[in-house]
Amino acid sequence: MPTISRVHGATIRMFYRDHLPPHFHVRYAGCEATIDIRKRIVLSGYLPPQILAAVVRWAQLHRDELLQNWRLCAVLQVPQPITPLR
Repeated sequence: MPTISRVHGATIRMFYRDHLPPHFHVRYAGCEATIDIRKRIVLSGYLPPQILAAVVRWAQLHRDELLQNWRLCAVLQVPQPITPLR
């Protein structure tokens, strides 16, 4: 599962050939969540509210890049790094 970015210490990753809807995985301080790229909602898991807000803000800014990376991962190509939010 490639790491594509970081947001305030949280690691943003995508699986190759993952199930729909397009989403990414976040890990932070022992917490994990799956975030829908288009709707920017939590599909599963938990993140502390401040981290979740930062991740959602970052995902809004980088929606097109996230969707492009989703398409790359769907065909087993390496996703591109996305500018982190610090």
